[in-house]
Amino acid sequence: MKEIKLFCPATIANLSCGFDVLGLCLATAGDEMIVRTSTEKGVRITKIVGVDLPLETEKNVAGVAALALLEAFETELGFEIEIYKNIKAGSGIGSSAASSAGAVFGINELLGRPFSRKELVQFAIQGEKLASGNAHADNVAPCLLGGFTLVRSSNPLDIIKIDSPSELYATVVHPQIELKTSDARSVLKQTVSLKSAITQWGNVGGLVAGLYTQDYELIGRSLHDEIIEPVRSMLIPGFDAIKQTAYENGALGSGISGSGPSIFALSKGETNAKKIADAMSKVYEEMKLPYEIHVSKINPEGVTIIAS
Repeated sequence: MKEIKLFCPATIANLSCGFDVLGLCLATAGDEMIVRTSTEKGVRITKIVGVDLPLETEKNVAGVAALALLEAFETELGFEIEIYKNIKAGSGIGSSAASSAGAVFGINELLGRPFSRKELVQFAIQGEKLASGNAHADNVAPCLLGGFTLVRSSNPLDIIKIDSPSELYATVVHPQIELKTSDARSVLKQTVSLKSAITQWGNVGGLVAGLYTQDYELIGRSLHDEIIEPVRSMLIPGFDAIKQTAYENGALGSGISGSGPSIFALSKGETNAKKIADAMSKVYEEMKLPYEIHVSKINPEGVTIIAS
């Protein structure tokens, strides 16, 4: 196999209570990528369609992630990467993670799978470090593994995949503004009160327990952010109105997707998810703010092969 075409899915990170440790994989939104072998050693980004991003390997998250993998696995092969971006940069649904994860997945396949999907996370986070200054795994882990993921530890990496309840759907609305992860991180407080931390720990535990037991009401009660959302929500136009309308139309819970500006809602069943999408759309239409909206079941696979 000398060439592979991939679907690199979008993701929702944090999930309200799980800042930098929880994420999920979407099925209906994502990038496409072509990775091929070359006789010239190294990694080259040969084409990017959809957004204006650097082709220089060391300045592109896919290139940096790919180089990290090749530092750990000696090969005489080189690799060329084409990226077809459908996830806008700064959207809050894992644009950089999709590129980073796709690059390492594709190269790993062409090398005969020397690394497991879980092992690939250690290379993909180097792309995230370039994008945001922080090597966080809460987007790349679900992108590579599918389902929900819990990053129990970053050093050393310890990632647990959690299967999604069968009727759980995500609705995500992206107001057409860019909010860089690095900027969204800059507004965060570096210390939190013990009371807030205890509340947050309880919600993380509740959400994980709800996923394992398929207790939708527990999932909903646990989707509460005591620490990050009160600060970041001020950067997102119409946030309070979007969240309120999501609840009014049957959402289990709602919050900021990743670092924003996208806003997510989880719900039981596709009918509720679509109803929430219609209600969210009306809020931004009344504000005359352009937006994109996605309704998706949870993707159990992560990055997938389209053609080879």
